[in-house]
Amino acid sequence: MKYVSIVALLVAGLIHLLPVPGVMGASTLGRLYGIEVNDPNTAILLQHRALLFGVLGVLMLSAIALPWLRVTALSVGLFSAASFIVIAMAVGGYNPAIGRVVFADVVASVLLAAGLVVELWLISRKTT
Repeated sequence: MKYVSIVALLVAGLIHLLPVPGVMGASTLGRLYGIEVNDPNTAILLQHRALLFGVLGVLMLSAIALPWLRVTALSVGLFSAASFIVIAMAVGGYNPAIGRVVFADVVASVLLAAGLVVELWLISRKTT
């Protein structure tokens, strides 16, 4: 049971590291998301997004070794993944590359939610 949160953090952390190469520029972003990034403003926003996902991925992977960080990492990761799903569903009309991101975030959300429930349950057992 205690390994649920560790597996969730590992899988979700790795998923969140996948966009990091987008920091390298517009052509990499285009391959990742199946879009043309011709506008420098869009490139800046997407490159920054890639960097922030790297930070979040490192946070989740770090929480594997740092139990005191797990609830925070699971919660932030879940919010990140679930919010992308909600936005994608609300906007709709996304391409297959974004569809793969949605699918990955569904997987990550399910794992992170399960990990968060287990982690909170383990904490509650220690305090009673």
